Amino acid sequence: MIPLLHQSMKVLAIETSCDETALAVIESDTVGKTFSVLGSALYSQASKHAEYGGVYPNLAKREHQENLVPLTTKTLSEAGLLKTLQEKITIYDNFSDIKEENFRNNVRAFLAHTEKPDIDLIAVTYGPGLEPALWSGVSFANALSAVWNIPAVGVNHLEGHIISALLDTEDNVRFTMHDVAFPVLSLLISGGHTELVLMEEWFSYELVGRTKDDAVGEAYDKVARLLGLPYPGGPHIETYAAKLKPKTDTLKPFTLPRPMIHEQSCDFSFSGLKTAVRYMVEAIPSLSESDKENIAHEFQNAVRDVLVSKTKRALDETGARTLAVGGGVSANQNIREALHKLVVEEFPGIYFGYPEKSLTGDNAIMIGIAGLLRAHHKRTDTEKTLVARGSLSLT
Repeated sequence: MIPLLHQSMKVLAIETSCDETALAVIESDTVGKTFSVLGSALYSQASKHAEYGGVYPNLAKREHQENLVPLTTKTLSEAGLLKTLQEKITIYDNFSDIKEENFRNNVRAFLAHTEKPDIDLIAVTYGPGLEPALWSGVSFANALSAVWNIPAVGVNHLEGHIISALLDTEDNVRFTMHDVAFPVLSLLISGGHTELVLMEEWFSYELVGRTKDDAVGEAYDKVARLLGLPYPGGPHIETYAAKLKPKTDTLKPFTLPRPMIHEQSCDFSFSGLKTAVRYMVEAIPSLSESDKENIAHEFQNAVRDVLVSKTKRALDETGARTLAVGGGVSANQNIREALHKLVVEEFPGIYFGYPEKSLTGDNAIMIGIAGLLRAHHKRTDTEKTLVARGSLSLT
């Protein structure tokens, strides 16, 4: 049973949709307005996937399974909720959805020695994402729920990114939900997604536009690889692009297309832009650092121009009163500034929300807050056993 809505609530949140293993314990106030992070832990696998130039699903799954128990221990301890049993208990559940024996044994050992913590809810990302990675978190949440008799709820990863853009904070420990003016238009830009989604009321979504091929973050990674820059590509391309800024008025030797920018829709396409970079790079016998700066700068500007143009069209068409930008690519300062300028100059009546940089990437804090918000709005369904759904959508 979900606790009564007039109570404050504590949630244990779990995020394993891609290559970050993240845990958090979050407490809400009695009305679901303010959220305090009592403990959190995050392990990034980025360096382990760098040699592949992207995330290798089975490696991600293995890393999640190795880190979920120790990170949960760390998070509960930080929150002051970890209590070790004087005598270990016998675990009768066979945890049938945990297929790997070592992981199952680690989970069983953790639960046999750990007292049920003072939490009301377990919130776990159940999609979208890499299904092997998702299953690690989902099966772990199912095990905790069964043994501790605490309800587990599945949270859509994209919803977490939307929620993160609507939060105010001063210290990244205490978050307050902004007074949201509906409808909310969300621009979701990450390694796996590029979507414009309209929310007319809490948790009611309508797709406005999406990429027809590569996600914008995926395009950043592919272009970075073409330029010989490390994975993940976004931060490195941003760094190289910034090096050229003082020279942009006098030096623009490279020009890239702005795909679909003039088409009468809110859809995106980035595959052709990546291909244009490949042809450009292949035409240069030996890439200099200056070449990399120029190409990175032009690529980033092309992406920015497309995102701004499509967002403007969507704002015009939907009459949204809030623009919320979330996902890993929302950390890009060039894109943030351009979207902010769009709102200030052409839509001065709407609120522009974007996440603190600590919440732009995959994290458990946004998943926990999304789960708590759903509970407070009576929009949380609990299932006896959650199932991972790699292609889950918001709409």
